[in-house]
Amino acid sequence: FDEKDVELGRNFCNKLWNACRFRQMQGSYEVGGMSDESRGASSSVAQTSSLITHTFPIEGEINPALLTSDDRWILLRLDAAIGEVTQALAEYKFSEATAALYRFFWSEYCDWYVESSKAAFFGTDDALKANILAVIDFVLSHTLRLFHPFLPFITEDLWHGMGFHSDLPADQGGTTIMTARWPKPLSDDEKAHYGLNAGSEQMATAKYDLVGQGRNLRREFNISAGKKVRFVLKPALPLPPHETAVIKLLLNASALDLDASYQPKKGTPAALSPLGELFLPLEGLVDVAAENTRLTKELAKIEAEIEKVQAKLNNPAFTQKVPPAVLEEHQTRLADWRLKETQLQSSLQALAE
Repeated sequence: FDEKDVELGRNFCNKLWNACRFRQMQGSYEVGGMSDESRGASSSVAQTSSLITHTFPIEGEINPALLTSDDRWILLRLDAAIGEVTQALAEYKFSEATAALYRFFWSEYCDWYVESSKAAFFGTDDALKANILAVIDFVLSHTLRLFHPFLPFITEDLWHGMGFHSDLPADQGGTTIMTARWPKPLSDDEKAHYGLNAGSEQMATAKYDLVGQGRNLRREFNISAGKKVRFVLKPALPLPPHETAVIKLLLNASALDLDASYQPKKGTPAALSPLGELFLPLEGLVDVAAENTRLTKELAKIEAEIEKVQAKLNNPAFTQKVPPAVLEEHQTRLADWRLKETQLQSSLQALAE
């Protein structure tokens, strides 16, 4: 028994609680969305839950025409998670079930979807906000049911605190989440109605990939993730304003300039994605001399590591005696070090130019 496991569980419960609190802080409205089971927090929640701090009176329902690329992405990721968890439980593979839930909720839902949804909440389109809240309610109501076998007490509390029990029959979750119906993957008819297909994930996936590369550019030059910086994007295709707003928000950019004719200063760090080429102008952001010294030292350490691993792999006494798994581990390590070496050399080149 390790108390660190308890701490991990506590932190995860805290994440789940805060995700529900974020939803309730946006206010309440009546949902006429995907199904009766997925009805979200109604106006009565303010009287039944201690989570709410204020109301944000928006009324609306899930409208397929208003679904963003992020909405479609998270609905498809939820659909996949339901299938994975259900199959894992049927086969008594409990660790696989929890791993799928952890990946979906923490990484896909919290890290990407919730953060991207804030672009709409910071905006002025009330219909879009209401639609996103309806999607959030649908996802959370299903997520709580998926987590219930593993987190029975907090899911029971949140089920009532969020108002997901409202208007449900007693034997279908109206009294306790224990009797709520187990989530099912979306049917073909549901997917068709909401325009969900394999291509629905492409825009959001490309967007998150672009953001990931932009964050890597920051790290390469030791620029704090909390510091707002300017990015320039040479778009490869037209980007709607909402998509641009999401990218800007996720990059924590002071500005995201879309400029198809942008001519970067020589050596400006850049990343290429299906959405276009992203640039991070360095003017005023880094101390060139200090950064050059830091990167040079880091490169020397990496080159030393490469030399060590390469020496082992060049030694027949090592390669012929170790198990295949160990040999593969060293080969992978060498490839990782070489990739980091290339990245650092590129960064140093950018500073030199």
